[in-house]
Amino acid sequence: MHFLSLFISFFSLLPPQDKGLCNLNNTAFYAGEKITYNIYYNVIGLYVNAGKTDFTIQATNWNDNDAFTFTALGKSNVKYDWIFKVRDKYESVVDAKTLLPYQFMRQINEGSFHKKELIKFNQKSKIATSAEEAFKTADCTYDVVSAIYAARNYNYANAVINDKIYLNFFLDKTLYPSYFKFLGREVITTKYGKFKVIKLAPLLLKGSMFEGGEKMTIWVTDDENHIPVRIETPIIVGSIKVDMVGYENIRYPLSSLIELVKN
Repeated sequence: MHFLSLFISFFSLLPPQDKGLCNLNNTAFYAGEKITYNIYYNVIGLYVNAGKTDFTIQATNWNDNDAFTFTALGKSNVKYDWIFKVRDKYESVVDAKTLLPYQFMRQINEGSFHKKELIKFNQKSKIATSAEEAFKTADCTYDVVSAIYAARNYNYANAVINDKIYLNFFLDKTLYPSYFKFLGREVITTKYGKFKVIKLAPLLLKGSMFEGGEKMTIWVTDDENHIPVRIETPIIVGSIKVDMVGYENIRYPLSSLIELVKN
């Protein structure tokens, strides 16, 4: 079970369409942003705080080009490390203008399972390269972390319910043409507060953790930040809920926040 796969979803194969994540300008975030999430696991009707995930953005440089480094760190609650210890790191270095990746790295440490991977992207040649081999990609190919940040820059002003927003991402030696669906706008209350949100559903690829289909729901702030504030999904055993519990250095005021939850 990959701990960060709650954000880094495995999508089903579908043909690309007109609406997609390509040629976007970054209007949603600045370097220095940090978003913190708690992950809750439910198997018998009670949610347990299973772990924490931090997403951060740093300014950097890649071959004299302005770039961002997106980092996602996931760890299990120390109280449950004796059951299943998780210390994961996913990192993507992207062009600051296009948000397309130059390099993707992941280090997975989950119980007895350990994996390290480094992929370099040549967007012009449409090739992704590991230490051992090269793979054909496509126009505007993201890794799973850069895809999340690219999606935050999509303009939903003219979106219609059930619109599909398409993207290409590369993972595990495979190119996935995929999408997420716009489900409308609503108001929800999370562990942090009451928000006006945009509701989205990625199409999950069936695997060891997910059942597949449009069963995961993601709510992002209905403001210019488009920060995910809640994720809910069933898994093979039980279900998982993820709530944003803190943020630093966001680009715009969190105007979607109606009121804070009183602890």
